[in-house]
Amino acid sequence: MVDPALAVAALGKTFLRNGGGIATALADVSFSVAKRGFVTVVGPSGCGKSTLVRILAGLEDATSGAVLVDGQPVHGPGRDRGMVFQGYTLFPWLTVMRNVMFGLSLNGVGRDEARSQALLWIDLVGLARFADAYPHQLSGGMKQRVAIARALANQPRILLMDEPFGALDPHTRLQMQAHLLQIWRNVNITIVFITHDLDEAILLGQQIVVLGATDADHVGGHLKCVLDVPLGDERGPQTLRDPAFQTFKAELEKLVHPPLTEAIEPLPFLRLTPVERGPP
Repeated sequence: MVDPALAVAALGKTFLRNGGGIATALADVSFSVAKRGFVTVVGPSGCGKSTLVRILAGLEDATSGAVLVDGQPVHGPGRDRGMVFQGYTLFPWLTVMRNVMFGLSLNGVGRDEARSQALLWIDLVGLARFADAYPHQLSGGMKQRVAIARALANQPRILLMDEPFGALDPHTRLQMQAHLLQIWRNVNITIVFITHDLDEAILLGQQIVVLGATDADHVGGHLKCVLDVPLGDERGPQTLRDPAFQTFKAELEKLVHPPLTEAIEPLPFLRLTPVERGPP
């Protein structure tokens, strides 16, 4: 069996609660991602999705378990992993070109070589004619394409994405999903993509990691299952209308959002008092 690009082994993360006691964000989560794989991670709010990706990136330490990249344990951030967040994390005072060059320059790449490499990645995300533009001159989707180019410029083995398209309108989001699939097919990269959108998870992922939600005893995100997505490689907006897509989504919906077994606690009744208007 080929060694995975990423292996998560019995990962756990706990926090001290403000009022005392311990809350568990992740509990005994294990899965692996094949080289050049594309895995999406879904689960309800509070299941530890963002905590998981931050641990994979080395931005947080796990309480227990391990993360391995190409068989080597992760201890802090590293060039083998790139990260794209939901927010637009570009430097507003730098052009597109300078934003993408930034990491290369930090890693000791000379100015001319950094510019040459940056232009290749900017071209890959379709923004070559905006290389000298500033972030405030770009749309939301274009900013995220710059963020992806900047993350890829250091040629990481794994690209980690924490709900990167969550703030985009539906049309732009579909465009960005198509761009990302194109990039993934053309670049030797493994992607782990966090999302709360089930359509997005199915459209993008080869596999889906399903996390369970935190329960009342503060036992946090646990692995429910890892599902293979039963769709072909050629995907686009038309895939959303495929009967196989809809059938699989219904099964995934039951896993992520099971039917409520308890009555919802009623909110207190609030009687509104009309305010009398005075003379104009």
